[in-house]
Amino acid sequence: MTAALEPNVAHNYHPLPVTVSHGEGAWVTDVDGKRYLDMLSGYSALNFGHRHPELVKAAQDQLGRLTLTSRAFFNDQLGPFATALAELCGKDLVLPMNTGAEAVETGIKVARAWGYRVKGIPAEQAKIIVALGNFHGRTTTIVGFSDDPTAHDDFGPYAPGFVAVPFGDADALEAAIDENTAAVLIEPIQGEGGVVLPPDGYLRRVREVTKARNVLFIADEIQSGLGRVGETFACDREGVVPDVYLLGKALGGGILPVSAVVADEDVLGVIRPGEHGSTFGGNPLAAAVGLKVVELLKTGRFQERSRQLGDHLRAGLEKLEGVTAVRSAGLWAGIDIDPAAGTGREVAERLLARGVLAKDTHGQTLRMAPPLVIRATEIDWALEQLAFALKG
Repeated sequence: MTAALEPNVAHNYHPLPVTVSHGEGAWVTDVDGKRYLDMLSGYSALNFGHRHPELVKAAQDQLGRLTLTSRAFFNDQLGPFATALAELCGKDLVLPMNTGAEAVETGIKVARAWGYRVKGIPAEQAKIIVALGNFHGRTTTIVGFSDDPTAHDDFGPYAPGFVAVPFGDADALEAAIDENTAAVLIEPIQGEGGVVLPPDGYLRRVREVTKARNVLFIADEIQSGLGRVGETFACDREGVVPDVYLLGKALGGGILPVSAVVADEDVLGVIRPGEHGSTFGGNPLAAAVGLKVVELLKTGRFQERSRQLGDHLRAGLEKLEGVTAVRSAGLWAGIDIDPAAGTGREVAERLLARGVLAKDTHGQTLRMAPPLVIRATEIDWALEQLAFALKG
């Protein structure tokens, strides 16, 4: 059915059968004029909602001036953006890229270079520890260390150098570290896995262990960061500062792809001119929008909204019949559906018919991540629709 709507688009996604033509705030409108409450917000790329006026103005102003120079030259937007983002993260340097997967690939390169040039790991022996159940992107390197058959199978051969341990098991992580370990790469909360939260204290243990063993802690905050969980970063929930932040999605304000690797000079300084780059990474249009995103986050308003409305969302979800478990952090929830009520996909389709956009993952889980501009009354309405959808 969906393929018929887009006959010339490769079927690498299984979208819900709706064609959106307009968006504003927490709402979108399809080509037939029907409105939907967006409870997914582009997998957190739309944290500030559709067409946030300050972000649109920043993009429009920059469109009238300059959009691209490549990094062969300086542009007047990149410096201010990098300074503001570095300050937000409490770090020295920003390496701008475009997509989240590019940020992860860049983080892997940085970790390996640091391992060889600073830690002294023998050539070609660097290892990076990752977590089972991870989702860091779709490149061949990244899917090579995924344990999801859909992401992993039939795309090899894969790059070596990755060791996977159970997510949330700090003892297993510590046991996997050896003299050739350059970094630990984890999502503080696993989004694609169904908003899977680690046990309390896990991130603190990861930080303690990596510091003690001279290993970089790389936090993939591409989905979990920038206000989504009620803090600027998910690591803030445990008062933890990683060595490297990987950022993306909401950094582009839902307008264009913007990502970044952010770390101190002693880490990011290992990359030398010519060793890594991107024609569009750090382009002035992206930098102008990214700078405005950082300015919005510095107010703290969106983090506070996520905390308060997230509690409201969770309380409502836990009362619903047909829900067997709720995992949430701020305005981000993984909702396990009782098989008697249907699959996650079936419930998402019923919600669509009732004017709510959400998406399933891993069979029985429904994900919700509404824009941080959503109102409590809109959340209540979405919960009402979910209650009906769970009844079949």
